[in-house]
Amino acid sequence: MGLCATVRGMTVLSAAMALCVLVVIGCSAPPTSSKAPEPTAKPAQSGQAAAPTQAAAAKPADTKPADTKASGSAEKFPSRPIDFIVPWGAGGGADQLARKLGSIAEKELAVAMPAINVAGATGGTGAAKLLAAANDGYSVAVFIADSLASVASGDAAYSHKDFAPIIRAQLCPSYLFVKADGPYKSWKDVEAAAKADPSKLKVGITGQGSLDEVTAAYLGSKGVKMNSVPYPTPGERYAALLGGHVDLLYEQAGDVRQYLTNNQIKPVIIFREQKLADFPDVPSSKELGYDIFLPQFRTIVAKKGTDPARIKVLADAFEKATKTSDWAAFAKDQYMTEDSFMGTETVTKFLDGEYDTCVTLMKQLGLKTK
Repeated sequence: MGLCATVRGMTVLSAAMALCVLVVIGCSAPPTSSKAPEPTAKPAQSGQAAAPTQAAAAKPADTKPADTKASGSAEKFPSRPIDFIVPWGAGGGADQLARKLGSIAEKELAVAMPAINVAGATGGTGAAKLLAAANDGYSVAVFIADSLASVASGDAAYSHKDFAPIIRAQLCPSYLFVKADGPYKSWKDVEAAAKADPSKLKVGITGQGSLDEVTAAYLGSKGVKMNSVPYPTPGERYAALLGGHVDLLYEQAGDVRQYLTNNQIKPVIIFREQKLADFPDVPSSKELGYDIFLPQFRTIVAKKGTDPARIKVLADAFEKATKTSDWAAFAKDQYMTEDSFMGTETVTKFLDGEYDTCVTLMKQLGLKTK
């Protein structure tokens, strides 16, 4: 206590007393004990190594900081709305598909799946929106045969490998339609007109590098030349045919069902090996000697790098949706083939095969390829 005695002469008693208390505490501190600190002891500061203690070892696992962080990172998926990007305008087949599939699947996922139309560049504008989003599963898009063909042609600024395929939801044969009260009543009329004046016929298509353009080029190589006129939205294509701005429309029957029902348009050829029972008077391309059968498929994709576990959650929900009576009625109205659905692993291989087919066909026709 010698240090305490040296401050007794200070005039400020309170200061002396305070200092003595501090020194006494410091001088009388007990020796270090081997007893572990109580569980209420403060944790080590950042950067300071804390010695293991019995209390820490006995702490329940569910209260460890590491476990709390782990549970926080394992976010429930989905926990908020999922954007369903449609790279085409409202009213077309891709738009109808997204709205129907999304409305059924959101019941299974317990979150909303609003359809967002982003038309342009043969699906390229919508694809860019998906690729600009995070690969967290909260953005998905419809990816169709026309977009894949644009990838094969080199017109697209992306690759189909930039996506994580989820499912194939739809497979439908393609047709050429004419205006019901127009000058062409059958495929023979179309052939005759094309051969009489190769520069006369115009066909409305989705865009450059699309299946529509490939099919038109194939027919041209067989003597049935058509001038392709691209329209960015389905509504514009349909209006072009009804208004007489084009002579033919390349489309799927389900996409224009309302116009078929109202007898405003009619199919003159189906690009398929056999006729379809729904249109018994419409010849198939195979029976007419045209070996081209490029069906329209519509797949659902996420951005590459999305957690496979989240892809599975989405795939399971979509598959359940396609097994409902609501979807069955939609499939019938769309004239979908019975083998339309494909799971994640199968659809990935399917897209690779379709890409190779497009490239091969484009080279044979002298079209630009990637």
